[in-house]
Amino acid sequence: MQHELILILDFGSQYTQLIARRVREQGVYCEIVPFHYSVEKIVERNPKGVILSGGPSSVYETDAPQVSADFYDKISAPILGICYGMQLLAKDLNGVVSPSDKREYGHAQLKRLSGKTAIFTDLPEKLDVWMSHGDHVTGLPEGFNTTATSGEIITAIENLERQIFAVQFHPEVSHTPKGKEILKNFLFNICGCKGDWT
Repeated sequence: MQHELILILDFGSQYTQLIARRVREQGVYCEIVPFHYSVEKIVERNPKGVILSGGPSSVYETDAPQVSADFYDKISAPILGICYGMQLLAKDLNGVVSPSDKREYGHAQLKRLSGKTAIFTDLPEKLDVWMSHGDHVTGLPEGFNTTATSGEIITAIENLERQIFAVQFHPEVSHTPKGKEILKNFLFNICGCKGDWT
């Protein structure tokens, strides 16, 4: 029997293994693969969803880790970008990513914006989250909406039509108390996982 699969593309985050643990805790099988894992292999493996991890780089560094140019067109599964993953997909899809005046590290409070937001289903309007980033998204790619902010910072975005979601914070760490519920929303409500892996 072939298990449903979530693929996690690793961009060098210290938390990548933790993302995998949180996914597996929900009874969903996942694998961590390097960020340069080919699009053809991803398509062939037919994952239920793809997660882009965080990472220490700036998306504008010369040797910053990237996905291939056709990644977003060829991957039909829902995508969740976390921290660097959010910045990367925003840049790749012609949004704007800007350096922060100072690196944001530690606790922040997110405010969910009004309207239906798939990633925050059944969650309160305000959430405590854990940030660790130097850059942030300042201009949205076409077709995206802001779904949460933290002060002036765009904290979550989504494109429902393309099933692409992204958060600037780290839902996988214990310092984001409702992070488990956010990942569950992605796995079950968005990707349609059943959680049948033990």
